[in-house]
Formats: sequence, structure tokens, C-alpha cells
Amino acid sequence: METTEIGRRDFLKTVGALGSSGLLLTAFPWLQSFAADNQKALKGEKAKLAIIGTGSRGMYHINNLLNTRQAEIVALCDIYKPHLDQAAALCPKAKKYSDYREVLASPDVQGIIIACPLHEHAPIAIAGMQAGKHVCSEKSMARTLDQCKEMYDVYKQTGQVLYIGQQRLFDKKYIKALEMVHNGTIGEVVGLRNFWFRNNDWRRPVPEPSLERQINWRLYKEYSGGLMTELATHQLQIGTWALKSIPDYIMGSGDITFWKDGREVYDNVNVIYHYPNGVKMTFESIISNKKYGMDEQILGHKGTLELAKGKYFFEEVKPAPGIQQLINQIEHKVFDQVSFAGPSWVPETASEDNGEFIVDKVKTHDGSNTTGAAGDGSEELVASFCDSVITGKPIPVLVEEAYYSSVLALLGLKAMEERSIIEFPEEYKIPYLNHA
Repeated sequence: METTEIGRRDFLKTVGALGSSGLLLTAFPWLQSFAADNQKALKGEKAKLAIIGTGSRGMYHINNLLNTRQAEIVALCDIYKPHLDQAAALCPKAKKYSDYREVLASPDVQGIIIACPLHEHAPIAIAGMQAGKHVCSEKSMARTLDQCKEMYDVYKQTGQVLYIGQQRLFDKKYIKALEMVHNGTIGEVVGLRNFWFRNNDWRRPVPEPSLERQINWRLYKEYSGGLMTELATHQLQIGTWALKSIPDYIMGSGDITFWKDGREVYDNVNVIYHYPNGVKMTFESIISNKKYGMDEQILGHKGTLELAKGKYFFEEVKPAPGIQQLINQIEHKVFDQVSFAGPSWVPETASEDNGEFIVDKVKTHDGSNTTGAAGDGSEELVASFCDSVITGKPIPVLVEEAYYSSVLALLGLKAMEERSIIEFPEEYKIPYLNHA
């Protein structure tokens, strides 16, 4: 696997197929830290970072940061000693803490990376920004709608850097795909489909019963929104990115269908997001069947993008070979005589198209685990955060995209829990995408 530093150096070169770097940075302003001029200005500087939460995702970030030239890990914090000791073995010079408030009080720390359970994201991020620290927090932004709005407001008030872990915004195949959407390659967008299927109980081993909720926090409503905040947040961000709009209403259904083991969050969800122009975006997740894995699909009237698979398809495919056309003609004559088929039946050919790859050497995964999928943009995200910590400059659009993805996930959960159609609340609209 290539290191973060190599990926960082080659990032704009790889996505340069979109056009000139100027056009790229105009369309995707959160990539500005990778521009050559910015990199020259940062030469020799290091971001002094603290990792708050040293579990699986925290360790993944640590490994990436150790390969990032402009990162220096100066502090580690976790209330669970085995995780803290594991991280300390990789970062022997970093100070160890069990209370994040002590980290925020340290003058040695410039930025914090939050990789702890969801219900702690907003309190730590808000306290961090108010203490003058730059913040990178895992998604979702927060456990509640009010916390999302408060976190956004503090970001605007303090002027501190804030990153949220929406790594698809830094994934080469997603960047190229969304450029194809915005330049009209697949025509008018008429639908978006998102799904994430797994087959496991989502549980982690617990050394002793008293640690059940601390370790399996994703299964309890107090700490987590379940599939919506842990999985959907990644995929729902594609709707805002592609349509440059937010839904006007949301509906959905959720149940505990299979894993009836005392958990409080749904293991089977379906949500529909309706946009003002009539386009609908769906999210579906089941964690008792993994056959179809995961993907985000953008459907245009001229073509289709399968983002996680890194492929695109056009509606009008190349003409079939002569022998295939002859077979189709023969079948057409045969089936024309069958009443249920009707005289207009013609064999479909678009569904037989194997598609083309969006970028060269595309890296994909089946969605079984997102702790550290190679090449998914996570490395570039933390590298960019380091640059922003050094410059102290917030990144345009990044927070707004992450905010709406988190809010959409929570509104979908609200629609399921209330069994109602939820109109997008005015109080949660922010000055982005023409909303005041």
C-alpha cells in the first residue's frame, strides 16, 4: 500500500484528468491544500496533533499520520487503557491522557483528531474549537440535530479549522465521477440509489459485562443512530454533492428484523429523500445479508455512475456484433407472437454493458469494513488537515457538505422512529446551496 506521503504528492497529478488544477480547485475547493503553491509554503512545518480515541479508527489515523511528513503526534487520549497503550507503542514520545480536557489545556497541541464514539463528537469538538484548537472529527458530525447546528455555529464563530471524516470528498474516483455529473456527461440526474449490505451482528468482544455499552456503543440509541449515522452519512453526502440541493421531505422505515439480541438500533432500514425537482435519493441497509455489498449509484438520462465500484455506463451502448443483432431479430420475431410479451418487446442491451472504469488503477471494497479501506480518501483527508492546522485557514465547503450529510442521516432516523413524513426543518438550514 502506498504511503500517505506518496499519495499526497501524486494526488492532484492523478485527478488532473479532470482538467487544469485551477478548474479542479474551483469545483472542489476543499482540495486546495494539495496545490503546488500551498505545498511550497508549508515546507518544513509540522502540525502538532493529539488523537482523542485510540480504537480501531484512531489507530488507522495514527498509522497514516506516521507516514505524513507534516504531522507530529504529541498526545494520545483514551479512557480505555488497552487502546491507549496500543497507540502509545506506536507513538512512544507522545504524552498519554485519559481526560480530553487536559489535552485541550495543553499548549503543545495545535489540532485534535476525534475518533471516539459518536455522542462525544460534538462536546469534544465544540470545547476544542473554543479552546483555540483546530479539529478533525470522525463522521457523523454529532448525535443530534441540535448538536450538529451548535457545532457548525461554533465553527463559524471561532474561525477555527474543522474537518469531518467524509473521506469520499478526497477519493479520486468520487472526485472524477462528480466532475462527470457536473459537466453533463451522464445527462440530467434522475435518481440516486445508495445501499450498504453486511452480514454480521456488528458486535465487538467485551472483556467484562460492565464494558458492554462502552465497547458496543453503536448498538445503543444513547450513543449512536445505528446504520444511519454509522453508514448512511457517508453515502447521503453524495446527494448534496451531486444535486447541489437538499431534500424538501424525507420518509422511511426501520426495524430490528434479525439481530434480536438486546440492541436498540435498527438492523434493517429504508429511507427516501425527495428533492424539490422530483428526484429521489434512497438509502437501504440490511446487516443480515451481504450479497450486494455496498454502492452509491447516480442515474442520469444518458448514463449511470457506480461510485464505490468506480465504474460508469452509458444508456446508448456500442452496437452489438452482427451475429448478436441477427439473434435479437430472430428472438424479436418469435416473441412478437407471444401475447404477454407484446409487439414492442425488444431485447435490452444497456443492461449487458460491463462499463468503464472512472479512473485508472481504481481501488474498491465490498463495504464489509470501513475502518481503513485502502485508497478511500482517508489518507488525503488527514494530510489536508495537517496543512490546515499549520496555516490556520478553514477549508471552504468541507464543513457544509459534512453538516448536511449528518443532518440528512438524522432526519432519516427521525422519519423512521416517528413513522412520519419529515419536511426539512428551516432551523437546520445553513448558508449553503442557496439556503439562508
